[in-house]
Amino acid sequence: MTRHILSLPALSLLAGIVTGIAGTVPAQAAEATIAVAANFSSTADKLAKAFKAASGETVVIASGSTGQLYAQIKQGAPFDAFLAADEARPALLHKDGTATTAPSTYATGRLALWSPIPDTIPEDGAAFLGQAELKRIAIANPKLAPYGLAAKESLTALDLWQTYKTRIVMGQNIAQAFQIVAAGGAPAGFVALSQLLAAPEDLHGSHWTVPMDLHTPIRQDAVLLKRGAGNPAAEGFLAYLTSPAGCAIIRDAGYQPPDTCK
Repeated sequence: MTRHILSLPALSLLAGIVTGIAGTVPAQAAEATIAVAANFSSTADKLAKAFKAASGETVVIASGSTGQLYAQIKQGAPFDAFLAADEARPALLHKDGTATTAPSTYATGRLALWSPIPDTIPEDGAAFLGQAELKRIAIANPKLAPYGLAAKESLTALDLWQTYKTRIVMGQNIAQAFQIVAAGGAPAGFVALSQLLAAPEDLHGSHWTVPMDLHTPIRQDAVLLKRGAGNPAAEGFLAYLTSPAGCAIIRDAGYQPPDTCK
């Protein structure tokens, strides 16, 4: 069965979210609705299809920045589980009782400096950034998106934040940062490595995988929300993330799978 991704711009109001989901997906197909960080949406798509084939259960994916999804969950948005791009928001939801399970890491993300133009980003991306030849650079909003925060931390670690902070073209999430570069709004940008692996070949261009010691590890945690307690689709999908098949999909997408992989 087709898996639906619902973008947040279409979900500007809570009532709109409910109406949008109900109007897009046949009620009998929407067994569980999973809020998924934008960087993981294409991988969640593959996981949802594989999960459906293995279990017969259906999940609907709603993607957006981790900060936006967290805010919507706090406002009562009808999600059954949350796959964030950080550790902080799932921990807060567990602490205040919105989540019924303790957070668990389902993937660790990798950051990349990317240009769709071949031979633009050399093997030594740090030295390239140090030459300050980029007049514009795209990143996700560090206040909302963990990949944006990792980009800021990396530039700070390289002592280049002051150089680039006035040249930034900001996306609200990592998907928007990718789109800005793909559309020519900036010659390069910090994106998720997984986005590059999922992109059409003509967009592969050149990239530098940012060393993980330049930023806080992008551990992505998941929690089951109150609404999903007892829902076999929601609980089964979270369990599927650490199954051999689920871990293989996560690994192939450019993430480090969880230590709990079976």
